[in-house]
Amino acid sequence: MRVQPDRFNFLVGIVLFSLLSSPQSAKAAQHPAEKQIDAIFSGVTSPQESGLAVVVRKDGRTVFVRGYGLRDLRSNLPIDARTNFRLASFTKQFTAMAIMLLVHDGELRYDTTLSNVFPEFPAYGRAITIRNLLNHTSGLVAYEDLMDKQYAGKSWEEIPQITDAGVLALMEQQTGTKFLPGTKWEYSNGGYCVLAMVVEKISGVPFAEFLHRRIFAPLRMQNTVAHIYGKDRVANRAYGYTNDAGVWLETDQSPTSATLGDGGIYSSLDDLIKWDDALRNHRLLSAKEMRPAVTPENSAAVLPENVEDLPKAAGEKPLAYGFGWFLNPYRGHARMWHYGSSIGFHTIIQRFPADNLTIIILSNRSDLDLSALSLRVADLYLR
Repeated sequence: MRVQPDRFNFLVGIVLFSLLSSPQSAKAAQHPAEKQIDAIFSGVTSPQESGLAVVVRKDGRTVFVRGYGLRDLRSNLPIDARTNFRLASFTKQFTAMAIMLLVHDGELRYDTTLSNVFPEFPAYGRAITIRNLLNHTSGLVAYEDLMDKQYAGKSWEEIPQITDAGVLALMEQQTGTKFLPGTKWEYSNGGYCVLAMVVEKISGVPFAEFLHRRIFAPLRMQNTVAHIYGKDRVANRAYGYTNDAGVWLETDQSPTSATLGDGGIYSSLDDLIKWDDALRNHRLLSAKEMRPAVTPENSAAVLPENVEDLPKAAGEKPLAYGFGWFLNPYRGHARMWHYGSSIGFHTIIQRFPADNLTIIILSNRSDLDLSALSLRVADLYLR
Protein backbone atom coordinates (compact mmCIF):
# COMPACT_ATOMS: atom_id res chain seq x y z
CA MET A 1 0.00 0.00 0.00
CA ARG A 2 1.36 3.40 -0.90
CA VAL A 3 1.55 5.89 1.96
CA GLN A 4 0.44 9.43 1.15
CA PRO A 5 3.13 12.14 1.78
CA ASP A 6 1.10 13.87 4.50
CA ARG A 7 0.48 10.58 6.29
CA PHE A 8 4.17 9.65 5.92
CA ASN A 9 5.26 12.95 7.47
CA PHE A 10 2.77 12.43 10.33
CA LEU A 11 4.13 8.94 11.05
CA VAL A 12 7.73 10.18 10.97
CA GLY A 13 6.76 12.91 13.40
CA ILE A 14 5.27 10.35 15.81
CA VAL A 15 8.45 8.24 15.67
CA LEU A 16 10.72 11.24 16.25
CA PHE A 17 8.58 12.42 19.15
CA SER A 18 8.78 8.97 20.74
CA LEU A 19 12.55 8.85 20.39
CA LEU A 20 13.06 12.32 21.82
CA SER A 21 10.72 11.54 24.69
CA SER A 22 12.57 8.36 25.70
CA PRO A 23 14.36 8.40 29.11
CA GLN A 24 17.74 8.06 27.43
CA SER A 25 17.17 11.04 25.12
CA ALA A 26 15.75 13.14 27.93
CA LYS A 27 18.82 12.38 30.07
CA ALA A 28 21.14 13.33 27.22
CA ALA A 29 19.25 16.60 26.75
CA GLN A 30 19.48 17.42 30.44
CA HIS A 31 23.15 16.52 30.82
CA PRO A 32 24.86 17.46 27.55
CA ALA A 33 28.29 17.80 29.21
CA GLU A 34 28.43 14.42 30.99
CA LYS A 35 30.88 12.80 28.56
CA GLN A 36 32.95 15.98 28.50
CA ILE A 37 33.15 16.02 32.30
CA ASP A 38 34.22 12.39 32.39
CA ALA A 39 36.90 13.12 29.78
CA ILE A 40 38.43 15.75 32.08
CA PHE A 41 38.92 13.26 34.94
CA SER A 42 39.22 9.79 33.43
CA GLY A 43 42.83 10.34 32.42
CA VAL A 44 44.20 11.86 35.63
CA THR A 45 44.38 8.61 37.58
CA SER A 46 44.21 4.86 37.00
CA PRO A 47 41.95 2.24 38.60
CA GLN A 48 45.00 0.95 40.56
CA GLU A 49 45.98 4.31 42.12
CA SER A 50 44.56 6.65 44.70
CA GLY A 51 42.18 9.01 42.99
CA LEU A 52 39.28 11.39 43.35
CA ALA A 53 35.52 11.82 43.59
CA VAL A 54 33.62 14.43 41.56
CA VAL A 55 30.12 15.86 41.74
CA VAL A 56 28.57 18.55 39.56
CA ARG A 57 25.25 20.12 40.54
CA LYS A 58 23.15 22.41 38.35
CA ASP A 59 19.93 24.13 39.34
CA GLY A 60 19.77 22.13 42.56
CA ARG A 61 20.12 18.76 40.81
CA THR A 62 23.07 16.39 40.68
CA VAL A 63 23.99 16.06 37.01
CA PHE A 64 27.29 14.20 37.41
CA VAL A 65 28.77 12.11 40.21
CA ARG A 66 31.64 9.65 39.81
CA GLY A 67 34.60 8.15 41.60
CA TYR A 68 38.00 7.40 40.07
CA GLY A 69 40.74 5.22 41.56
CA LEU A 70 41.04 3.67 45.01
CA ARG A 71 40.27 4.96 48.46
CA ASP A 72 42.81 2.60 50.06
CA LEU A 73 45.72 0.85 48.32
CA ARG A 74 45.74 -1.87 51.00
CA SER A 75 42.16 -3.01 50.54
CA ASN A 76 41.84 -1.89 46.88
CA LEU A 77 38.36 -0.53 47.57
CA PRO A 78 37.15 1.85 44.86
CA ILE A 79 36.23 5.48 45.44
CA ASP A 80 32.54 6.29 45.19
CA ALA A 81 30.08 8.94 46.37
CA ARG A 82 30.09 7.47 49.89
CA THR A 83 33.88 7.64 50.33
CA ASN A 84 34.92 10.01 53.13
CA PHE A 85 37.96 12.23 52.51
CA ARG A 86 39.79 14.55 54.88
CA LEU A 87 38.52 17.95 53.74
CA ALA A 88 41.55 19.90 55.03
CA SER A 89 40.91 23.66 54.69
CA PHE A 90 37.57 22.99 52.97
CA THR A 91 36.61 22.56 56.65
CA LYS A 92 36.82 26.31 57.29
CA GLN A 93 33.34 27.00 55.89
CA PHE A 94 31.90 24.67 58.54
CA THR A 95 33.89 26.34 61.33
CA ALA A 96 32.64 29.71 60.11
CA MET A 97 29.08 28.38 60.06
CA ALA A 98 29.46 27.21 63.68
CA ILE A 99 30.47 30.74 64.69
CA MET A 100 27.62 32.26 62.68
CA LEU A 101 25.12 29.97 64.40
CA LEU A 102 26.34 31.26 67.77
CA VAL A 103 25.83 34.81 66.48
CA HIS A 104 22.35 33.74 65.36
CA ASP A 105 21.71 32.43 68.89
CA GLY A 106 22.73 35.76 70.39
CA GLU A 107 25.65 34.13 72.22
CA LEU A 108 28.38 35.94 70.28
CA ARG A 109 29.00 39.04 68.16
CA TYR A 110 31.42 39.53 65.28
CA ASP A 111 33.04 42.43 67.17
CA THR A 112 33.60 40.28 70.27
CA THR A 113 37.33 40.20 71.02
CA LEU A 114 39.54 37.28 71.95
CA SER A 115 39.99 38.82 75.37
CA ASN A 116 36.21 38.91 75.81
CA VAL A 117 36.07 35.16 75.24
CA PHE A 118 39.31 34.23 76.97
CA PRO A 119 40.01 36.73 79.79
CA GLU A 120 43.40 35.10 80.43
CA PHE A 121 44.55 35.76 76.85
CA PRO A 122 47.51 38.20 76.52
CA ALA A 123 46.74 41.89 76.12
CA TYR A 124 47.11 41.80 72.33
CA GLY A 125 43.88 39.76 72.20
CA ARG A 126 41.92 42.95 72.95
CA ALA A 127 42.53 44.10 69.37
CA ILE A 128 41.53 40.83 67.66
CA THR A 129 37.85 40.37 66.91
CA ILE A 130 35.92 37.28 65.87
CA ARG A 131 35.51 38.97 62.48
CA ASN A 132 39.30 39.28 62.16
CA LEU A 133 39.68 35.55 62.81
CA LEU A 134 36.96 34.66 60.30
CA ASN A 135 38.35 36.74 57.44
CA HIS A 136 42.08 36.20 58.07
CA THR A 137 42.92 39.73 59.18
CA SER A 138 43.94 38.85 62.76
CA GLY A 139 47.70 38.96 62.23
CA LEU A 140 48.20 35.91 64.48
CA VAL A 141 51.63 34.30 64.28
CA ALA A 142 51.40 31.07 62.24
CA TYR A 143 51.32 28.10 64.58
CA GLU A 144 53.10 26.01 61.96
CA ASP A 145 56.08 28.40 62.16
CA LEU A 146 56.09 28.13 65.94
CA MET A 147 56.11 24.34 65.70
CA ASP A 148 58.98 24.45 63.21
CA LYS A 149 61.04 26.46 65.70
CA GLN A 150 60.07 24.27 68.64
CA TYR A 151 60.98 21.05 66.84
CA ALA A 152 63.82 22.30 64.65
CA GLY A 153 65.87 19.46 63.21
CA LYS A 154 63.20 16.81 63.73
CA SER A 155 61.41 14.99 60.92
CA TRP A 156 57.63 15.31 60.78
CA GLU A 157 57.31 11.71 61.98
CA GLU A 158 59.04 12.75 65.23
CA ILE A 159 56.81 15.74 65.94
CA PRO A 160 53.72 15.10 68.10
CA GLN A 161 50.36 16.12 66.69
CA ILE A 162 48.92 19.39 67.91
CA THR A 163 45.23 20.05 68.69
CA ASP A 164 43.12 23.21 68.57
CA ALA A 165 43.69 23.61 72.31
CA GLY A 166 47.42 23.30 71.70
CA VAL A 167 47.26 26.04 69.07
CA LEU A 168 45.40 28.34 71.47
CA ALA A 169 48.08 27.64 74.09
CA LEU A 170 50.79 28.62 71.59
CA MET A 171 48.95 31.88 70.83
CA GLU A 172 48.76 32.60 74.57
CA GLN A 173 52.55 32.35 74.74
CA GLN A 174 52.99 35.15 72.18
CA THR A 175 53.24 38.85 72.97
CA GLY A 176 51.78 40.32 69.81
CA THR A 177 50.64 39.90 66.22
CA LYS A 178 52.52 40.10 62.91
CA PHE A 179 50.58 43.23 61.94
CA LEU A 180 47.85 45.43 63.40
CA PRO A 181 44.62 43.39 63.24
CA GLY A 182 42.30 44.51 60.46
CA THR A 183 44.99 46.26 58.40
CA LYS A 184 46.18 43.36 56.26
CA TRP A 185 45.03 39.98 54.97
CA GLU A 186 47.08 36.85 55.60
CA TYR A 187 45.73 33.31 55.50
CA SER A 188 45.76 31.86 59.00
CA ASN A 189 45.11 28.24 59.89
CA GLY A 190 45.73 29.16 63.51
CA GLY A 191 42.89 31.66 63.45
CA TYR A 192 40.44 28.89 62.63
CA CYS A 193 41.86 26.61 65.31
CA VAL A 194 41.24 29.44 67.78
CA LEU A 195 37.68 29.81 66.41
CA ALA A 196 37.07 26.13 67.20
CA MET A 197 38.06 26.87 70.80
CA VAL A 198 35.75 29.92 70.81
CA VAL A 199 32.87 27.60 69.84
CA GLU A 200 33.77 25.26 72.70
CA LYS A 201 34.02 28.07 75.24
CA ILE A 202 30.77 29.81 74.27
CA SER A 203 28.65 26.69 73.66
CA GLY A 204 30.00 24.60 76.51
CA VAL A 205 30.34 21.51 74.32
CA PRO A 206 33.31 20.11 72.36
CA PHE A 207 33.72 21.59 68.90
CA ALA A 208 33.18 18.25 67.13
CA GLU A 209 29.96 17.71 69.08
CA PHE A 210 28.71 21.22 68.27
CA LEU A 211 29.25 20.57 64.55
CA HIS A 212 27.32 17.31 64.83
CA ARG A 213 24.41 18.79 66.78
CA ARG A 214 23.97 22.02 64.86
CA ILE A 215 25.10 21.19 61.30
CA PHE A 216 25.66 17.54 60.46
CA ALA A 217 22.65 16.00 62.23
CA PRO A 218 20.07 18.61 61.12
CA LEU A 219 21.25 18.25 57.51
CA ARG A 220 21.38 14.43 57.79
CA MET A 221 25.06 14.41 56.90
CA GLN A 222 25.22 11.05 58.64
CA ASN A 223 28.82 10.09 57.90
CA THR A 224 30.46 13.51 58.22
CA VAL A 225 32.67 13.90 61.29
CA ALA A 226 35.28 16.20 62.77
CA HIS A 227 37.64 13.30 63.33
CA ILE A 228 39.28 12.75 66.71
CA TYR A 229 41.59 9.74 66.80
CA GLY A 230 40.35 7.10 69.23
CA LYS A 231 36.96 8.78 69.78
CA ASP A 232 35.14 8.20 66.51
CA ARG A 233 35.24 6.14 63.35
CA VAL A 234 35.41 7.46 59.81
CA ALA A 235 33.17 5.22 57.69
CA ASN A 236 34.29 4.37 54.15
CA ARG A 237 37.51 6.24 54.81
CA ALA A 238 39.92 7.31 52.10
CA TYR A 239 43.60 7.36 53.06
CA GLY A 240 45.99 9.96 51.70
CA TYR A 241 48.86 9.10 49.36
CA THR A 242 51.91 10.78 47.82
CA ASN A 243 53.73 9.61 44.73
CA ASP A 244 57.46 9.30 45.46
CA ALA A 245 59.42 8.48 42.31
CA GLY A 246 56.64 6.26 41.02
CA VAL A 247 55.89 4.61 44.37
CA TRP A 248 52.68 5.46 46.20
CA LEU A 249 53.34 6.13 49.88
CA GLU A 250 50.58 6.38 52.46
CA THR A 251 50.98 9.91 53.84
CA ASP A 252 47.74 10.23 55.72
CA GLN A 253 48.83 12.05 58.87
CA SER A 254 51.15 14.91 59.81
CA PRO A 255 51.81 16.90 63.01
CA THR A 256 48.92 19.23 62.05
CA SER A 257 46.37 16.53 61.19
CA ALA A 258 44.72 16.53 64.63
CA THR A 259 43.50 20.14 64.56
CA LEU A 260 39.80 20.41 63.76
CA GLY A 261 38.90 24.05 63.19
CA ASP A 262 41.26 24.57 60.28
CA GLY A 263 40.95 21.22 58.52
CA GLY A 264 39.79 18.19 60.51
CA ILE A 265 36.45 17.27 58.94
CA TYR A 266 35.95 14.08 56.90
CA SER A 267 33.04 14.00 54.46
CA SER A 268 31.78 12.44 51.23
CA LEU A 269 30.07 13.61 48.06
CA ASP A 270 26.78 12.17 49.32
CA ASP A 271 26.92 14.37 52.42
CA LEU A 272 28.35 17.44 50.70
CA ILE A 273 25.42 17.39 48.28
CA LYS A 274 23.24 17.96 51.37
CA TRP A 275 25.54 20.79 52.45
CA ASP A 276 25.22 22.40 49.03
CA ASP A 277 21.43 22.10 49.21
CA ALA A 278 21.44 23.69 52.66
CA LEU A 279 23.48 26.65 51.41
CA ARG A 280 21.28 27.05 48.37
CA ASN A 281 18.03 26.93 50.34
CA HIS A 282 19.25 28.74 53.50
CA ARG A 283 18.35 25.86 55.79
CA LEU A 284 20.70 26.85 58.61
CA LEU A 285 20.78 30.63 58.31
CA SER A 286 18.69 33.14 56.39
CA ALA A 287 20.06 34.89 53.32
CA LYS A 288 20.50 38.03 55.42
CA GLU A 289 22.42 36.13 58.11
CA MET A 290 24.65 34.55 55.45
CA ARG A 291 25.51 37.91 53.88
CA PRO A 292 28.61 38.57 56.04
CA ALA A 293 30.08 35.21 54.96
CA VAL A 294 29.91 36.19 51.29
CA THR A 295 30.98 39.81 51.71
CA PRO A 296 34.68 40.17 50.90
CA GLU A 297 37.13 41.74 53.32
CA ASN A 298 38.32 45.03 51.82
CA SER A 299 41.51 45.67 53.79
CA ALA A 300 44.85 45.70 51.97
CA ALA A 301 45.48 42.20 50.67
CA VAL A 302 48.84 40.53 50.96
CA LEU A 303 49.81 37.11 49.71
CA PRO A 304 50.39 34.66 52.58
CA GLU A 305 53.81 33.25 53.28
CA ASN A 306 52.45 29.78 52.50
CA VAL A 307 51.22 30.92 49.07
CA GLU A 308 52.57 27.70 47.54
CA ASP A 309 49.78 25.88 49.37
CA LEU A 310 47.12 27.96 47.61
CA PRO A 311 45.79 26.95 44.19
CA LYS A 312 46.81 29.18 41.32
CA ALA A 313 43.38 30.81 41.18
CA ALA A 314 43.94 32.19 44.68
CA GLY A 315 47.04 34.06 43.59
CA GLU A 316 44.93 36.96 42.33
CA LYS A 317 45.25 40.40 43.89
CA PRO A 318 43.37 41.50 45.79
CA LEU A 319 42.37 38.28 47.45
CA ALA A 320 38.68 38.42 48.31
CA TYR A 321 37.68 36.45 51.41
CA GLY A 322 34.55 36.38 53.55
CA PHE A 323 33.88 33.95 56.38
CA GLY A 324 35.34 30.59 55.34
CA TRP A 325 35.00 31.36 51.62
CA PHE A 326 37.22 32.82 48.93
CA LEU A 327 35.08 35.22 46.88
CA ASN A 328 37.09 36.01 43.77
CA PRO A 329 34.79 35.98 40.70
CA TYR A 330 35.63 33.80 37.71
CA ARG A 331 35.13 35.06 34.16
CA GLY A 332 32.74 37.68 35.49
CA HIS A 333 30.65 35.14 37.41
CA ALA A 334 30.13 35.55 41.16
CA ARG A 335 31.84 32.72 43.00
CA MET A 336 32.26 31.37 46.54
CA TRP A 337 34.88 28.68 46.81
CA HIS A 338 37.53 27.05 48.94
CA TYR A 339 40.32 24.57 48.57
CA GLY A 340 41.78 22.06 51.00
CA SER A 341 45.36 20.84 51.05
CA SER A 342 46.99 18.56 53.59
CA ILE A 343 49.43 15.70 53.41
CA GLY A 344 47.94 13.15 50.97
CA PHE A 345 44.72 15.08 50.29
CA HIS A 346 43.49 17.85 48.02
CA THR A 347 39.88 19.08 47.91
CA ILE A 348 37.92 21.93 46.38
CA ILE A 349 34.40 23.34 46.21
CA GLN A 350 33.41 25.88 43.55
CA ARG A 351 29.97 27.47 43.92
CA PHE A 352 28.52 29.90 41.38
CA PRO A 353 25.30 30.99 43.14
CA ALA A 354 23.88 33.16 40.36
CA ASP A 355 24.44 30.32 37.88
CA ASN A 356 23.11 27.63 40.25
CA LEU A 357 26.29 25.64 39.62
CA THR A 358 28.40 23.72 42.14
CA ILE A 359 31.49 21.59 41.53
CA ILE A 360 33.11 19.54 44.30
CA ILE A 361 36.26 17.42 43.95
CA LEU A 362 37.76 15.33 46.75
CA SER A 363 41.13 13.67 46.20
CA ASN A 364 43.35 11.34 48.26
CA ARG A 365 46.48 12.16 46.30
CA SER A 366 48.61 15.29 46.41
CA ASP A 367 49.65 15.77 42.79
CA LEU A 368 46.47 17.07 41.12
CA ASP A 369 45.61 20.70 40.37
CA LEU A 370 41.97 20.59 41.45
CA SER A 371 41.51 24.31 40.87
CA ALA A 372 42.33 23.91 37.17
CA LEU A 373 40.27 20.73 36.84
CA SER A 374 37.20 22.21 38.52
CA LEU A 375 37.35 25.37 36.41
CA ARG A 376 37.53 23.26 33.24
CA VAL A 377 34.21 21.79 34.33
CA ALA A 378 32.85 25.27 35.08
CA ASP A 379 33.81 26.34 31.57
CA LEU A 380 31.39 23.75 30.18
CA TYR A 381 28.48 25.52 31.88
CA LEU A 382 29.35 29.20 32.19
CA ARG A 383 28.57 31.45 29.26
